[in-house]
Amino acid sequence: MHAWAVQTFNSVAFAGLLFLLASGFTLIFGLMKIPNMAHGACFMLGAYVGYSVIQAGLPFFVAVAAAGVALALLGAIVERVVLRRMEANEFAQVLATVGIGFIIADASLWIWGGDALQIPEPAWLRGPVRMGDLVVPKYRIALIVCAAVAALALWLLVDKTRLGAMIRAGVDNPNIARAMGIRVSTLSTFVFCLGSALVGMGGVLGAPIISIYPGLDFDMLPLAFIVVILGGIGSLAGAFVGSIVIGFIYTFGQAWVADLAYVILFLPMALVLIVRPQGLFGRPAA
Repeated sequence: MHAWAVQTFNSVAFAGLLFLLASGFTLIFGLMKIPNMAHGACFMLGAYVGYSVIQAGLPFFVAVAAAGVALALLGAIVERVVLRRMEANEFAQVLATVGIGFIIADASLWIWGGDALQIPEPAWLRGPVRMGDLVVPKYRIALIVCAAVAALALWLLVDKTRLGAMIRAGVDNPNIARAMGIRVSTLSTFVFCLGSALVGMGGVLGAPIISIYPGLDFDMLPLAFIVVILGGIGSLAGAFVGSIVIGFIYTFGQAWVADLAYVILFLPMALVLIVRPQGLFGRPAA
């Protein structure tokens, strides 16, 4: 029973990290219809940026904020300079983001080297916390709290603000939104920056658990795809639920049947798509 409790807690913590990874992806995919193939590379780059900030002697959460700002700026450049020029060609946009992902990966290898790097937890979040008979790391509790705060903030932004209403209008029907005076192109830049900032901060927050290494981008990108497709493209609720489902499947799968971990990871997605091609919370195409 104790092993089950530990794995359950670890699954929730990993689900929080997956939500930080996938929420930005689903925002970008939902509004711009671009599967950003550089999303995993942005996660890795955010972790590397946070590592450099901490090595410079600044606090952990300053590193989180710095990674968010750096990746938001990169997202603005990519969206405005590269993707905007290919607005009518989605296939070219996908290929462009693939290329950007490779550029980020190679630049990261050149700057930070090929050794695995570790970001330590803040001193005040080190050590365990006893919860009855269960002993859990403080940092993983903090990661769960950060993911919950991010989920609440995104829900309030998208569902309870005028800006969120404009974003939803841009997702539902960009042509009508433009006719009503909504600057969909500006919203696209904002959403791309927001999604990039989220994944950059997620990279720093996840680094104390999974470390930073060349190839981290290719390990995280499939997880983002699975969460978004399972939950439904453009649905934050879907990203939240999908993160929990995949977090549990991945954690328990690695613990019990490591050799078949990816089989049991992709199988639920395939089954859901057979029953609901739009995902758990997605809406059918008009």
